[in-house]
Amino acid sequence: MSSPPVTSENIDNRLNRRAHLVTDTNPETAADYLVTLNGDAETTDASVRIFYVPDKFVLQPNGFAAYLSALDLEHWDNLETLALAILDDINNEVVPRWVQITVQRTTDGTEHGHRVLAEDRQPKWDNPPLLARLSQW
Repeated sequence: MSSPPVTSENIDNRLNRRAHLVTDTNPETAADYLVTLNGDAETTDASVRIFYVPDKFVLQPNGFAAYLSALDLEHWDNLETLALAILDDINNEVVPRWVQITVQRTTDGTEHGHRVLAEDRQPKWDNPPLLARLSQW
């Protein structure tokens, strides 16, 4: 399956949803710490969870909620496309040191269902002890 063709509508949609990813300056750029945000993309019936290690910017939680609502205005062929679009948006607007996106749709309210995990990091960044704590979150 190939990526959808780049059109002015696709670019406009991307810019419109990214406008909701409002950031603040990271209060302590010398420290590595984990931030998590989660919510629901209602039209796709998917839950979205983001873990990230900020670099220069942190996401405002209210902006993230508005961003999820903006995602609902678009058609997503599958969860993979949605997860990768979120990853691309976060990487472009926040530029975190490390980011992990999980998008999940369940059919029966349990852990069963369809889950996609996408992850990226800045070159040469690594902090194994910090990332090992993810299992505790």
